[in-house]
Amino acid sequence: MIVKYLFQSRVVSHIFFWGSYILFYTLLWGSYDDDYVGSFAIQLMFVPVKMLLTYYTLYILLPKYILKGRWLPFVFLLIASAFTGGALYRLIAYYIEYPLYFPQYIDGDPLNFYKIIKGIMDIYIVVFLALVIKLLKYWYVNQQDKQILAHEKLEAELKFLKTQINPHFLFNTLNNLYALTLKKSDYAPEVVLKLSELINYMLYECNAHKVLLDNELNFIKNYIEIERMRHGDDLDIKAMINGDSANVYIAPMILLPFIENSFKHGINEELNKSWIDFDLTVTDEQLVLKLANSKSETQHLIESNQGIGLTNVKRRLDLLYKKGYSLEIHDEQRSYTVSLSINLNLEK
Repeated sequence: MIVKYLFQSRVVSHIFFWGSYILFYTLLWGSYDDDYVGSFAIQLMFVPVKMLLTYYTLYILLPKYILKGRWLPFVFLLIASAFTGGALYRLIAYYIEYPLYFPQYIDGDPLNFYKIIKGIMDIYIVVFLALVIKLLKYWYVNQQDKQILAHEKLEAELKFLKTQINPHFLFNTLNNLYALTLKKSDYAPEVVLKLSELINYMLYECNAHKVLLDNELNFIKNYIEIERMRHGDDLDIKAMINGDSANVYIAPMILLPFIENSFKHGINEELNKSWIDFDLTVTDEQLVLKLANSKSETQHLIESNQGIGLTNVKRRLDLLYKKGYSLEIHDEQRSYTVSLSINLNLEK
């Protein structure tokens, strides 16, 4: 708490800086003749000049000239301020320090050029130390701002992708419901009920960065049941879930586009019997999805990769899991297979 307060309060941090500086040089020079009181008094004599040059550099030269790349006026003002400070430093030494502590050093020239240069070197030790600290602070704040901007950009892109996926999914599901109502199917009311559960999940449960895998699987089961009711005996669906999915988290709606794509393109009138195999395996470290669907020989499902659902989910996988996932898609003569592996350690 003390360190946090020290760096959050500008006044306290400045007092700490100057106090540490004075203490260091008091102990350093006082150890030569064992006169720490005199050494402390001498440091206090020159602190006003050092503070004046330090804050002039930090709050005028740095923001107005250095950070803006105005190097020519900066060099001119730096030299002018350095010699002004050096002259003040020399006058304090000549008229105050020497008479009190070192009368033997008094000579006939209070503005000796070489003594002024020596004073400048003494002053700019602390000026450059403070400047380095200030530049490091600028760099740190700039890096923090970049990270915040990058995070906000990522969040905005993920939200945009999710808003595209959800309407795309709803559009297809409503089409399914419409097809059932045209057939006057007895399944239509049950589809409406399950659709309401799906919408409730999308609106209220999947807005977080991560959701329980069990909730996501329940959502997928409802979707599969809707499709099963729609197609009846014309479609053979096999769904297997292996492993313990409790207390496992995953990005919401990350699996659905693959499943939706299987139903959309895996059912074809040219086939005597369409089929879809859904196999999900969960281990301590990985989630592995193997999804396959039938296709006719004339279908070219590789073109479907450019659709909204799969394009978006690939982008979301890149953003959320980076190198922590693998995705393989095989478009064969009579089947279309998706193999997805996600490193669950990234979601813990």
